[in-house]
Amino acid sequence: MRLLMCVMVVLLLGGAAPARSNEPPVVRVRLETTAGAITLAIDVRHAPKTAVNFLAYVDDERLDGTRFYRAARTQQPGVGFIQGGIDTDARRRLEPVELEPTSKTGLRHVVGAISMARYGSPNSGTGNFSLLTGPRPDMDARPGYQGYAVFGRVIGGMDVVKRILAMPTSPGGEGAFKGELLMRPVTITRAVRLDGTAKPTGHVKVWKLLSGV
Repeated sequence: MRLLMCVMVVLLLGGAAPARSNEPPVVRVRLETTAGAITLAIDVRHAPKTAVNFLAYVDDERLDGTRFYRAARTQQPGVGFIQGGIDTDARRRLEPVELEPTSKTGLRHVVGAISMARYGSPNSGTGNFSLLTGPRPDMDARPGYQGYAVFGRVIGGMDVVKRILAMPTSPGGEGAFKGELLMRPVTITRAVRLDGTAKPTGHVKVWKLLSGV
């Protein structure tokens, strides 16, 4: 009964990632995946809210065991983005983060950018993100369009990102995901920060309680 109550509270209310004022301006994070390691530089200085949100998922181990599930390719060979994270797993989700548009941060969707995925409203980003292998200026903010939030870049393992992008996708899927879902998603076995001190949120880890980990 106690476990059930914990699950209901987290699913209904969600958890908020606490503000952190003592992060380094750039925090490196390594994603260990079944396709190889990817190293990210998370830009706390220019996109503090989005960066702190992502670091909360890392420090809470909420990304461990999640997947890269999408490969969005363009007509230009090798150009596109891969998307990964918690997908629709509400057990791992923290409270959505406020959008930090590129018009505010000065960051852009260039080669190697890491961008916060969102669904529906602009302030709906949680624990999903995209890694770009080519420039996508259409994802930047412009008059009448708020775009997506860039909060860092790939600094190592771009070959792994491109390898995932080239993996077979299913013809199924709905909407923007049609034809872009990986037939064999790539598991993120572990996400770990390489700079600063880990600061777990302290929220209940429902997915671990249910799995008995």
